[in-house]
Amino acid sequence: MIKINLLLGKREPQKGGIKKDWIVLILSIVFLLVLLVLVQWRIIKEKENTLAQTFTTKKDIAYYKSLTTEVNKAKEAQKTLQDKLNIINSLRREKASPVRVLDELSIQKPEKIHLESLKKEGPKLGIEGIALDDETVANFMTNLRKSKIFKTVDLIVSEQIEQSKIKLKKFTLACQILF
Repeated sequence: MIKINLLLGKREPQKGGIKKDWIVLILSIVFLLVLLVLVQWRIIKEKENTLAQTFTTKKDIAYYKSLTTEVNKAKEAQKTLQDKLNIINSLRREKASPVRVLDELSIQKPEKIHLESLKKEGPKLGIEGIALDDETVANFMTNLRKSKIFKTVDLIVSEQIEQSKIKLKKFTLACQILF
């Protein structure tokens, strides 16, 4: 038969149990403090690493900014040089054009015409001169139109003048140069 005692009785205190509880408490606190010190040490190391990375990154940014300014200066210098080269090439292309124009004018000019001035503005050329008569001016214009260099030869002004008791025609032509 089993007997069950439902009355609460006095227990006898255990002598070694209280000391164990204090030891466990103290060891738990020491373990907790060690754990907190390790966590704090880890946080400080991460903070130092982050600050070192930030410093390195700022240093790299400054270096790359200086490289960027040097690259921009080099690009600007390259652009300036390219502009100069373009100007030189355009001058080389155009240096022969006045010679070719004058050569073609001298070939196409009849003997009875005297040219007084030539004015070139871009592709347009103004020709002023004196001829013996209107037919000579017309022949000159026809010759210029047949030329491969001149285009749209127009008579702007034709007026009669008198020099040394000789009646002459003063004329002004406008034409375009094809190159």
